[in-house]
Amino acid sequence: MRALSRDRCLALLASVPVGRVVFSLRALPAIRPVNHLVDGNTIVIRSNLGGALASTATQIGPLVVAYEADTFDLAGHTGWTVVVTGAARLILDGERQARYERLLQPWTDEPMNCVIGIDCDLVTGYELVGVVA
Repeated sequence: MRALSRDRCLALLASVPVGRVVFSLRALPAIRPVNHLVDGNTIVIRSNLGGALASTATQIGPLVVAYEADTFDLAGHTGWTVVVTGAARLILDGERQARYERLLQPWTDEPMNCVIGIDCDLVTGYELVGVVA
């Protein structure tokens, strides 16, 4: 396993459409799969204001979360994983919100009426290198 640079981690994260957001819900860990985009040092996801993550962020303000995405080749024992830790907050600026709503289409039939940005404060990643027999 090899550690990856911050820039490589963000490039890999941007290369896949789906990851998992990890947050605290009623003092317990909660994990939700979501589609995302990477805009500079921000991971952008869409949510429903009635959903657990958006509701928690609305009630207490910025919320510390982890975001993880990966890709693995099971046959070759190769792949990578990236974890970002940072503050998640509702994006309230109308222009930014409209832009992200155009760029990031939900994968579910649920109404996605808010946009959440996750700051890329702590970025770690590892590349799994196949074992040579």
